[in-house]
Amino acid sequence: MQIVKIALDVPLHRFFDYRVPENEHLNSSDLGLRVCVPFRHTTKIGIIVGLSETTDIPLAQLKSIETVRRDLPPLPPDWFRLCEFCAGYYQAPLGEVMLSTLPASLRRTNPPKAQLSRRTVKQRAPHPPPELTAEQQAALAKIVDDGLGFRAYLLHGVTGSGKTEVYLRLIERALAAGKQVLLLVPEINLTPQLEARVSARFPEAGLVSLHSELSEAARSRNWRAALEGTARIVLGTRLAIFTPMPELGLIVVDEEHDASFKQQDGMRYSARDVAVFRARERGVTIVLGSATPSLESWANATDTRTPGRYTLLSLRQRAVEKATLPVVQRIDTRREKLQDGFSGALFEAIEKRLLRGEQSLVFLNRRGYAPVLTCTGCGWISHCARCAANLVLHLADARLRCHHCGFETRVPKACPTCGNQDIHAFGRGTQRLEEVLAERYPQARILRVDRDSAKSRKQWEALSAQIYAGEADILVGTQMLAKGHDFPKLTLVGALGADAALFAADWRAPERLFAQLMQVAGRAGRAELPGEVLIQTEFPEHPLYAALIRHDYPGFAGEQLKEREQAGFPPYAYQAMLRAEAPQMADSLAFLATARAWPDAELYRDVMLYDPVPMRMARLANLERAQLLIESPSRRTLQVFLSEWRVVLDKIKSPSRLRWHLEVDPLEF
Repeated sequence: MQIVKIALDVPLHRFFDYRVPENEHLNSSDLGLRVCVPFRHTTKIGIIVGLSETTDIPLAQLKSIETVRRDLPPLPPDWFRLCEFCAGYYQAPLGEVMLSTLPASLRRTNPPKAQLSRRTVKQRAPHPPPELTAEQQAALAKIVDDGLGFRAYLLHGVTGSGKTEVYLRLIERALAAGKQVLLLVPEINLTPQLEARVSARFPEAGLVSLHSELSEAARSRNWRAALEGTARIVLGTRLAIFTPMPELGLIVVDEEHDASFKQQDGMRYSARDVAVFRARERGVTIVLGSATPSLESWANATDTRTPGRYTLLSLRQRAVEKATLPVVQRIDTRREKLQDGFSGALFEAIEKRLLRGEQSLVFLNRRGYAPVLTCTGCGWISHCARCAANLVLHLADARLRCHHCGFETRVPKACPTCGNQDIHAFGRGTQRLEEVLAERYPQARILRVDRDSAKSRKQWEALSAQIYAGEADILVGTQMLAKGHDFPKLTLVGALGADAALFAADWRAPERLFAQLMQVAGRAGRAELPGEVLIQTEFPEHPLYAALIRHDYPGFAGEQLKEREQAGFPPYAYQAMLRAEAPQMADSLAFLATARAWPDAELYRDVMLYDPVPMRMARLANLERAQLLIESPSRRTLQVFLSEWRVVLDKIKSPSRLRWHLEVDPLEF
């Protein structure tokens, strides 16, 4: 009798023993095949992870595999090692990790019939590469001279400096060596432009994309092409880091600072950090690129106490001849009265662009018409009934929406509390800015770009095409427009509402704000037309804005890292967060208090457990949420502690509706 160990998608840190049916014989080459197995009262897809001669289960009770799926090659050993690393580091069940990385159709016991792709690929002549700048040549020469094997490079280049062209030259080199390439981007909206550029340069390389907007069949087909080696370039968002690629030779992470690389549910992993591990484990080059790198990556590249972690490569000039970095100016809103949220200087700058036939971008990272609806009579505010948040007014479709839990309702005609009909929108969102601009400039073509107007990739592509074709004069947008886009006629960026992040409770807020403003500022003046950036602020003397004016990311990052080292924050400490949610806050806090009271925690003197506290968003979707921060100056010590502590957490008795999770290297507080 053959016995196999199977990984299943269940929240248990163990494998399951099954008997191999008499009509099957498995050997070590079959490790990584998918199987259908009975589990409780259903059938599940599992993965063969081991062969065994013994089992702790009585043979009479040992269930048998139903079928062995041989429609795909076995999942490769390096994929197993990648999943094992993630399960160990992020304290997640290995079976859950393995199965969650597969396309949905490969996790089904009754998968849909495979359909042939109807997409016709037009064979085009490769686009000739542009001439490299001296800085681009130096960056490429450094990577080439360092030779083969694992090396991590941080490519820091100002917006428009030609980082993508460096990626393309490295991809060309990897393809010529017979290797596959994995190119990661943070968001789906960045893939169409980059996909078109990569496809135009390498029309016969077998480029596939992997992201959540793909149909189930397309995602499965592209994933299979990568596993079988027919796809030589994989372009994808964070989950693509787990794509099996037998001949992987290069990994590129574009906009490596972006928080979208961090998964916020299930296994809470950082695709950027997993990419570095994968490159090291496979012995290949990895390039992390950004105009505003994460402070963790910047420290790895610049800290003289830990030399050699990352190699810093810098592009300080824009790649297009005559293109210069935009002039950044602060508008002191303490001295200038705003009109519907706009300063006179910003209105004047927009009018100049309209006369010259150039494009302007008004940036506000808040969608909807207004953040809240309020009653002037009794003080009623449009709170969400399910969350500790306000319902945002979306006037275009007359709805109040929660941007956290998704709850929505109609806009009331009168105050629900006192009946007063004098209810007002308070604050501004992108819809309201669009309305103000339309009233002031009726002849202008105004285009709003946010999550409401571009809910799908197809909608975003249509909006993007309008902008490129010059069919919009004024853009009103959120962070969707802040990165990765190259609009040659855009010469003005006006930033509104930035001050709120300067004094936020989250110590990462300044880093995020600087990156956001520097990225959105970089949309201006990317061609021959000069660019200008106007930032409306009540704190014009703040050092963050001074660094923006100088386009001085290194100076800003250096000061931020000094502050973090003094405060004992990452990257000079390592953190984990235990969170619990339940219908009652008392239950959430009680669970965390029990977890904190583990007697053996005292043995770990370098591990600090803080007090349980309600989360900043204490109520979400009718659940009360609390958290417990764990911190240590040693990553290894923290990992050892978490591995033992997690076993204790699994045994804590708690109310049936309480849910908890453990997050390593949390980004949100």
